[in-house]
Amino acid sequence: MKLIDLHVHSTASDGSYSPAEVVRQAKAGGLTAMALTDHDTVDGLPEAMAAGQTLGLEVIPGVEISAQFPGGTMHILGLYVDYHNGLLDQRLAVLKQARIDRNPQIIAKLNALGIPITMARVEEISGGGQVGRPHIARALMEAGYVSDLQEAFDKYLGWRKLAYVSKFRFPPDQALTMIKEAKGIPVLAHPFTLGLGSAYALKNLVMELKAQGLAGLEVFYSEHTPEQQARYLKLALELDLLITGGSDYHGLNKPEITLGSMPCQDRLTYNLVEALKAWRRREYQLGG
Repeated sequence: MKLIDLHVHSTASDGSYSPAEVVRQAKAGGLTAMALTDHDTVDGLPEAMAAGQTLGLEVIPGVEISAQFPGGTMHILGLYVDYHNGLLDQRLAVLKQARIDRNPQIIAKLNALGIPITMARVEEISGGGQVGRPHIARALMEAGYVSDLQEAFDKYLGWRKLAYVSKFRFPPDQALTMIKEAKGIPVLAHPFTLGLGSAYALKNLVMELKAQGLAGLEVFYSEHTPEQQARYLKLALELDLLITGGSDYHGLNKPEITLGSMPCQDRLTYNLVEALKAWRRREYQLGG
């Protein structure tokens, strides 16, 4: 069985391992293909693609874009993006700067709470990659203010928590357009994080997103319950959306997740990749 993972992070965003190391782990974990989908950046893709060629692992170029959504979290995966696309780079640079601007504000809020975390230490923890909240969470752990990453988000860094700071995000329609202009496949990631209370509300939202260019739904995911998985699968089939899935691997920043061994791993097979490739060829009139 040819297994895959279409949602993986590296030190290019908030993962703890380099793009090349993530590819090595995917190969060691028995995967045939993986997508590197770092937050709001494609900076790790050249290294990951090169490592994939060396190790004989199919690496799918991707990105995970944060989009505006009131009351919850909306992330849109772009799979098979042309990461040399200049317009995509320009727009991702806006998001990258927003993240850079936010980090000192979070640190300032923590300092005001009497927690002496420094930006310099957080940057050291990031290992030279893009600094994000997981790195601040690790600094809080290191200083003894929380026992684990989840507590850091639950108490300080999550939405509306003590040190939360919002950042600029593109509206969903613009995020979808960014991906499609780079000849990518837009996929709604982990639908449960939207915080929608009913299947009816989710269906209406997904229908609206599809009208704006959404092509797929992340049905199989490390934190989806079997009931959620069944609900999202039914929705994807009903709305004729591509079915994808992934672990959302972050290395040590999500230590409970291991590449190639999530609960529904047997559903993440290469036929999903073949369907993605076929859709992309049709949508963008590509050869091969």
